[in-house]
Amino acid sequence: MNRNSVNWSGPMPATTTPFTSDLQIDEESFLANLSRLFDSGATGMVVAGCTGEFWALTLDERARLAKLAVDASKGRGTTIVGTGSIREEEIIDQIFAAKEAGADGVLVMPPYFARVTDAEIIAHFEAIADRSVLPVVLYNIPGNAGNAITPAIADRLADLDKVVAIKESSGDWNNFQATLNRVKDRIRVFCGPSSIFGVPATLAGADGLIDCFPNVWAPGCLDLWHKTKAGDMEAAWALQETGIALTELFTTGGRTLYPATKAVMNHQGNPGGGHMRPPYRDLDGAPLETLIAGLEKLMPIPAHA
Repeated sequence: MNRNSVNWSGPMPATTTPFTSDLQIDEESFLANLSRLFDSGATGMVVAGCTGEFWALTLDERARLAKLAVDASKGRGTTIVGTGSIREEEIIDQIFAAKEAGADGVLVMPPYFARVTDAEIIAHFEAIADRSVLPVVLYNIPGNAGNAITPAIADRLADLDKVVAIKESSGDWNNFQATLNRVKDRIRVFCGPSSIFGVPATLAGADGLIDCFPNVWAPGCLDLWHKTKAGDMEAAWALQETGIALTELFTTGGRTLYPATKAVMNHQGNPGGGHMRPPYRDLDGAPLETLIAGLEKLMPIPAHA
């Protein structure tokens, strides 16, 4: 397998997992959000990833989300399922469950928490690729995982059978550009932080964008791709400016990205928000108040009644 084994491209949102007040998965809200995002121009969905709070989900719940997403995406786009785990056996189990659900591919990150060497990262992905029954998207998010898929490592992993793409979410433009240059001839490259540099990533030759911001900013964040590909650069750069400001707002003032995302979805009256599962807590107090105030300056769209 290689980049030509799949036809994935364009903006594919990293979707939230909404929880009810008793912390159960709100399936109706989950499905309504996917439908809304497809209607707004998404080309696929990435579920049970970081935005989807994979660490707070049981393996059975992840398999259930995969099935829901596959059914919702039929005829509309690609379904990629997150498999976050430190244990290789657990990742393989999730890949088989995603295959059974009918998913198109899986998102696989390096081991997290445990500090591992470059050789151990490579061995980790070799073991997974050797047993995977679905195409694999490498997931570089060192700020969360603690271990990085450097451009040099990506270069090695791009030759593995079953590896067809990478989601580059380092947030470092130089790292993104170096990775793109080294592997784009063999695997597809998706930009993670498109809210920060989705337009230049698209211009540089990225195959698509995978970001959490479409959950709160659609079609705007999706149009970072569509406007750029259409050559409407004035609109594209204006959207990029908004994306940068939103990213700053969501990650400062006592806020982190995922609780802020759900808080804004709830404020907007859109599906897919709901509650956080521990260890996260729902945003409240001054961080919530200043988030909404800042949001209304950037996106003066009234919340639903």
